[in-house]
Amino acid sequence: MSGLQGSDPSRSLAWGEFGVSGKQNVKFEIIAQDGKARGGRVETGHGSFDTPVFMPVGTQATVKAVTHEQLKELGAHIILGNAYHLALRPGDALIAEFGGLHKFMAWDRAILTDSGGFQVFSLARMAKITDEGAAFQSHIDGSRVFITPERSIEIQERLGADIMMALDECVGYPCEKERAAEAMRRSVAWAERCLTARKREDCALFAITQGGVHADLRKECSEALARMPFDGYALGGLSVGEEWARTAEVLALSDEILPREKPRYLMGVGLPENILDAVEMGVDMFDCVLPTRNARNGEAFTRAGRIKIRNEKYKRDESPLEDGCDCYACRNFSRAYLRHLFVADEILGLTLMTQHNLRFYMRLMEGIRSAIRAGTFAQFKAGLRLEP
Repeated sequence: MSGLQGSDPSRSLAWGEFGVSGKQNVKFEIIAQDGKARGGRVETGHGSFDTPVFMPVGTQATVKAVTHEQLKELGAHIILGNAYHLALRPGDALIAEFGGLHKFMAWDRAILTDSGGFQVFSLARMAKITDEGAAFQSHIDGSRVFITPERSIEIQERLGADIMMALDECVGYPCEKERAAEAMRRSVAWAERCLTARKREDCALFAITQGGVHADLRKECSEALARMPFDGYALGGLSVGEEWARTAEVLALSDEILPREKPRYLMGVGLPENILDAVEMGVDMFDCVLPTRNARNGEAFTRAGRIKIRNEKYKRDESPLEDGCDCYACRNFSRAYLRHLFVADEILGLTLMTQHNLRFYMRLMEGIRSAIRAGTFAQFKAGLRLEP
């Protein structure tokens, strides 16, 4: 379907209230659809955000190099925190004493917290995984940490996240099918335990599908999780080394199985061109460290390609990072000045580059949402010609 076939663009196509009790204060509304691309809105107890959305990563209760006020000016309405890292430092009990993560970090908009499942993957060399949970050696002080589905939910409810993630087990790529099947079935069992452990109705809970790039495993996992009363569904275990074509196959399969009325979240995927492809296949939510990490390493995203600002050719360049960009850096400073900041190791360079990259992503998502509502997403995507 292109556009709304003569319908009022503001008319809701689907409305799903999170949770099974009907008492949650988080809702998802599909406002427009263009093909499989969906434009929607999520309402939470800490404000609403429009979808498709890109969520800046604030692992340790901060998005690196920018203030919360700057985040708001850039257009961020939801950010990420990480249950594993925050439980280790400063501690979920301490954050709960402050009234939850929103009050602790003075952020009054929505927060999604990752369960710690990715750390099961990224810290695998320091972890022992059983059906009960995952035992870690803390990367901070070497102490023993044991995270179970129940503990993950306890942490996230203490943090008071608007959206929590079920604990899962992620595997890398390539991965033997037998190992991927083991992790997938464990993730399904853990997801069910997370539902049972959940106590706070104001904290939505998303499940995470696993199964590597194996279509039958992804189908088994998605069907099992879709039968459970989750508030949304994330696709995990992707962007771990596989070719984008393999990821796209998983997305296409998931679109056929996952409930239409619930949000779909593609975890850890952040290249602009991949976001466009995923939106085209019905994905609503994205996160990635690319815009902030690359910024701190001196790389800017622009529609004409990426700029490595330390390059000698920018030494006398009077132009902004990107013509037409409305971020603070582009409105006020030249490439030459930004290059100077990075060459001189000045902190301001990190802040300005991060502002630009995040604003680039926010502008991209704004354009995507407008195109979906206008029924012109295919033209928008074709005309964007992002260069590597």
